Amino acid sequence: MIKTLLKFILPLLVLGLGVFAVSKMIAMKPVVETREPELPDPVVRVIEVQPQNFRFTVLAQGNVVPRTETAVVPEVSGRVVYVYPSLAAGGFFEAGTTLLGIDPRDYELAIVGARAEVARAQVTLETEKAQAEVALKEWQSLGQGEASPLLRREPQLAQARAFLESAHAALEQARRNLEKTEIKAPFAGRVRQKNVDIGQFVTIGAPVATIYSVDFAEVRLPLPDKELAYLNLPLRYRGDRDEKKGPGVVLRATFGGKEYSWQGRIVRTEGVIDPQTRMIHVVAQVENPYGRGRNPGRPPLAVGMFVEAEIMGKLSRDVFLLPRNALRGKDRILVVDSEQRLHFRNISVLRTNRDQVIVESGLEAGELVSLAALDTVVDGMKVRVLEENEISEPAADAISKPVVKVTQ
Repeated sequence: MIKTLLKFILPLLVLGLGVFAVSKMIAMKPVVETREPELPDPVVRVIEVQPQNFRFTVLAQGNVVPRTETAVVPEVSGRVVYVYPSLAAGGFFEAGTTLLGIDPRDYELAIVGARAEVARAQVTLETEKAQAEVALKEWQSLGQGEASPLLRREPQLAQARAFLESAHAALEQARRNLEKTEIKAPFAGRVRQKNVDIGQFVTIGAPVATIYSVDFAEVRLPLPDKELAYLNLPLRYRGDRDEKKGPGVVLRATFGGKEYSWQGRIVRTEGVIDPQTRMIHVVAQVENPYGRGRNPGRPPLAVGMFVEAEIMGKLSRDVFLLPRNALRGKDRILVVDSEQRLHFRNISVLRTNRDQVIVESGLEAGELVSLAALDTVVDGMKVRVLEENEISEPAADAISKPVVKVTQ
């Protein structure tokens, strides 16, 4: 009996002791405090803004063309007996240089014939004068009143004077034709194309060469309408007589793998807007493009060269310059206050280009503008401004301080 009881009581007793021990252990375990995880404030790079003066520049592209270009056309016919040595493509010449000589012998003979005609007409006029005097004296000796114009031989005298004037005109024309046998350069220039050589017979009106001046070179630059607001262009109105000086321009071109620059000026604005592109063209002019100037190693600004132009624009005072990545949308930025909290700020953008934003208003001197591209931004969120000494060497190479180019 007792053995039977022990069989049932002992297991229950062991089970109870185990339950007691487990409950005691649970009751004695330490209490774990739960805390929300602390997230570090996001780090942002900033730029401190200050008002400054900024001169706008407008970029354009174009090809160099001569200011004056003309075809050399003979005014008399004949065989070519002289060609200027530099009358070849690319050759230079000065104003007044004889470019071409035509056989003058026929025109020298024409002068001799014209002189003979002048002498003949002079004799005819003198003969008519003598006959008129004789006729008038005979009429006066008869004493029969006023002599008529026909009796005084006035028509014959007028005809003789006209013949003499015509002979003088023919002589002058013959002399002019002789002068035209030497084709002289109307300006200092360069040869674009040559179409004649010694021994060739040339006719009146047939071009023998194409030349252009080298005193100035011009570049026709297309500008969109929205860029005109940043330039002081020399607009001309009907009745204007004085030439207006336009803004300066820097022309840049690559030659032989190196970039060179030339200084010029906008001299005029074309009066027609392109109906297809809605652009207006301005003309930049460079003086003495083929001269060495102050840079003897620089190549000449040759006709046909493709150049990039930077036109100096208007000067804006007390504006703020920001990197392009500071914009959040069209006209908003993020400003960090004195408590290092981010705030959205609407600004008035004067102009936006590839690298910069020119801000007209909406900022104060000394304010910090965030440049960080955060995934999520809440107005008033706490941030940590990245100081320069907190950037490690590798990070300093990857995160460079924004550079703003300003033209004073």
